[in-house]
Amino acid sequence: MRFDNVYIDSIGTFLPERRVSSLEIEERLAPVYDKLRLHAGRLELMSGIRERRFFEPGTRPSFIATQAARAVLEKSDVDRDSIGCLIHSSVCRDFMEPATATVVHAALELPTTCLAFDLSNACLGFANAICVVASMIDRGEIDAGLVVSGEDGGPLVNATIETLLAKESVTKKELKLAYASLTIGSGGAAMLLTNGKSGKRDTQLIGALSRAATQYNELCRGDHSSGASGPLMETDSEALLQAGNALALETWTAFLTELEWEADSIERFVTHQVGAAHRKLLFETLELDLSRDFPTYAELGNIGSVSLPLTLAHSLEAGFAVPGQRTALLGIGSGLQCAMLGLA
Repeated sequence: MRFDNVYIDSIGTFLPERRVSSLEIEERLAPVYDKLRLHAGRLELMSGIRERRFFEPGTRPSFIATQAARAVLEKSDVDRDSIGCLIHSSVCRDFMEPATATVVHAALELPTTCLAFDLSNACLGFANAICVVASMIDRGEIDAGLVVSGEDGGPLVNATIETLLAKESVTKKELKLAYASLTIGSGGAAMLLTNGKSGKRDTQLIGALSRAATQYNELCRGDHSSGASGPLMETDSEALLQAGNALALETWTAFLTELEWEADSIERFVTHQVGAAHRKLLFETLELDLSRDFPTYAELGNIGSVSLPLTLAHSLEAGFAVPGQRTALLGIGSGLQCAMLGLA
């Protein structure tokens, strides 16, 4: 899809203060490590993740998303009465019903004319929601739209640790399937998009392209499990890595054709943050220059749908990226699906 009149007005983020190191997680798993004769340090060595952030227990995704949205609105001169759609796009939600977006909508006191709904698609939810809002703006249905996400990875990590410790014996295979769950972090992100009639016009959303390989939907699955204090997830990390990068290559080739771009003309890359191995293989597969990438996984881990917009925001705050640069946003989510967006 191509967009003619869609601009990113502002991006906001929200992070918890509490930092949890990979070594701290492994200290809790010491009985499992001892039985399997494993040494502490392997989690950071394999993932490149030194630490991640956790919210206090009981923090709701709507609160996280609302805080990020408030950061956006404080930066923007756009009248909130012109916001015609709010999408909450994270994996985490307050409850099954109603939509978590309704809680955020009420907290922000958005107008009654503003739609509010959830769009959840694993780690790709925020990228998908951007495309939905952008399409609505480009068709003239709304003047501005707000995409928000609030991910709280603490309950997943804690439930994973508790489940492993509760087992009489844990095999290396079982630990490997739980590995990805231990890399998850927490945070919030929000993005305000407009038709450019009000607000900033420094960054234009040029287009986007998606591809699916849903035959791999079994490689990463998470759900609430009876007896656990939070959700549990099993991931075949190696198979997901290989299938995901194959899909990324297919998507990348079509993305360049759709936007009529050359890879060398792209000044900055912003990717969904999974870990060191994923980053290395992705850039090798797509034959991209790592110096144009801005990683955040080492300090924040994998924050699901928040990773992509938060990394974009941090790259801008650090001065690594500049509004108006030709930038490619590369996202992938279990299922398996891939989305790429172009900014200029």
